[in-house]
Amino acid sequence: MTSIPKRALMAAALAAAFAGLSATAIAQGTTAAPTAPTTTQQAQEGAKEGQRDAKRAERMASMQKRMAERQAALKAELKITAEQEPAWNAFVARTQPDARPARQGPREDWSKLTTPQRLDKMAAMKAERDARMGQRHDAIKSFYAVLNAEQQKVFDAKQMQGFQRAGMKGPGKNHHHGGGHHRMGGTI
Repeated sequence: MTSIPKRALMAAALAAAFAGLSATAIAQGTTAAPTAPTTTQQAQEGAKEGQRDAKRAERMASMQKRMAERQAALKAELKITAEQEPAWNAFVARTQPDARPARQGPREDWSKLTTPQRLDKMAAMKAERDARMGQRHDAIKSFYAVLNAEQQKVFDAKQMQGFQRAGMKGPGKNHHHGGGHHRMGGTI
């Protein structure tokens, strides 16, 4: 998250530098445009990037808050014992969304890639997602094994609620999703 303020500061510094150059030119009575018109464009793009990063940081903070609330509710419903606390803490730590680093530089233009290159990139991204999902599944299974039978029933019920919200209703149910974003899992 430290890269977000740096980008915003960089964009602001570029904008201030351009404003300073313009003010100097006006004060000297020069009507010529600055020699680097790309500086304005770069400053604007930097400012837009900073705004996108700030919005992303807000969304992430909001998501983290909701996740913490759901985790606290689940922990209370499961009635985690002192002996289970280390397993709970490991479960929470291992199921946190990975904090991917902020994008460095401009977004890659996929239109410049060939179809085989795009397919390779998509396969690599899918492999990364599958690896993260596998790690999450392992964390859930490890934690589930520590729960007693009553806690497992509660956990199963909470997870089933999440699947139903995500549109995975099970056999014989209406499978119409109705659009929107689908997320697997339940309470966490």
